[in-house]
Amino acid sequence: MLEARNISYSIAGQKLLNDISVSFEPAKLHLVIGPNGAGKSTLIKVLARLLRPQHGEVAYDGNSVLETREADLAKRRAVLSQAVEAAFPLSVREVVMMGRYPHFGGRPGPVDERIVDEVMDYFEVTEFADRNYQTLSGGERQRVNFARVLAQLWPGSHVDSSASRYLFLDEPLTFLDIHHQIAFMKKVREFAAEPDVVTVGVVHDLNLAARFADRVSVLRSGGLVATGDPGDVLTVELIREVFGVQPTFIPVPLSGIHLVFD
Repeated sequence: MLEARNISYSIAGQKLLNDISVSFEPAKLHLVIGPNGAGKSTLIKVLARLLRPQHGEVAYDGNSVLETREADLAKRRAVLSQAVEAAFPLSVREVVMMGRYPHFGGRPGPVDERIVDEVMDYFEVTEFADRNYQTLSGGERQRVNFARVLAQLWPGSHVDSSASRYLFLDEPLTFLDIHHQIAFMKKVREFAAEPDVVTVGVVHDLNLAARFADRVSVLRSGGLVATGDPGDVLTVELIREVFGVQPTFIPVPLSGIHLVFD
């Protein structure tokens, strides 16, 4: 379980998060939505301990995240940011292996090598293994980074089995075409269904949130407007109030609903 308790965060007097309290259960895909400047990325960074709030507390499994050693946190918390650059000409396999760094000392062991093979196959980047990461397209790089991040949390890692694993995704669909967006969301939802995994992500596409999220949290101007099941949260009134557009809900077989905006 991940809990944010009365979180506030400000920069130069501007409050980016304002007294937010919200919890995220394991085995569910939690997606955060909201207009530009709502505080979505800031919330992800605070939840992942990349930023420390001026007020409030973030707790992993009931314990304040501020009390967790960074070396221990790195074995159970992984973050995929919007863009990751490599300053040196690393191979794709070397980039994916970076996700295993918290789990070994001087050299990767057989478990690390196996996990890298598995995640590269899972995200269909095995064919790039020996390629220079810098020569890949934006979408290809993002798929490689999905593999790197999941390598950090992959089953079979040397992680305390009593502790939850935490996956944070900050606009993960950047650079991906529609085919890989859908494929990625399906794989994330599959991984998020593990009983010890807490997954929180930021997306802009309300249709993807409606289709894939188990729970949706809506931010506006640094505050939490609503949180709950997508069918309860994504109403005509809320979308019109928060996003300033008029939605029409169209039933779609298999995937639920599709939103069209006027």
